[in-house]
Amino acid sequence: MARSAAVERKTNETDISLVLELDGTGKSEINTGIGFFDHVLTSFARHGFFDLKLTAKGDLYVDGHHTAEDTGIVLGKAIRQALRDKAGIRRYGSSLLPMDETLVLCAVDLSGRPYLNFSAQFQSERVGYFDTELVREFFYAVAYSAGMNLHIKLMDGDNCHHIIEAMFKAFARALDEASSIDGRIAGMLSTKGTIA
Repeated sequence: MARSAAVERKTNETDISLVLELDGTGKSEINTGIGFFDHVLTSFARHGFFDLKLTAKGDLYVDGHHTAEDTGIVLGKAIRQALRDKAGIRRYGSSLLPMDETLVLCAVDLSGRPYLNFSAQFQSERVGYFDTELVREFFYAVAYSAGMNLHIKLMDGDNCHHIIEAMFKAFARALDEASSIDGRIAGMLSTKGTIA
């Protein structure tokens, strides 16, 4: 059975439609109205082997905050739904990802308990038309909507484009590992017998 989900969210600030296939090939169709955000979301799909179709229309005349945050909420909900009961998943995943001078660590636990530990400083306020402070807001929304424990740490790097792209790629690889099915796992990978 396909592990997929379709989620929509419509508010006075955003109108978002997303379809996610966890066991995909990395195909994507993404349009958020923010070019750099599209770029890193495309990288997320490609490097996690997720098929992702996303359309987001937000109040960009205000700024990109609502679009980034609500996209994170919708993606998190889609991840949670696509995982179904989490039977057989590896649950944990991590990636130490280099990109030129940049090195990013990402670790994921699909525990059902939301938490974000985000450690990074950005030297520029924007990359293209994307505010760098929105990176944390996006990942916070994903973590809490998906119910995942998410750690993202910048180990080294200066270029904000490289840093943010490396974060999205590292997250993709960690999530791919954590969400993958392992035939050795009977039921849930938990001493409790459940992953809430």
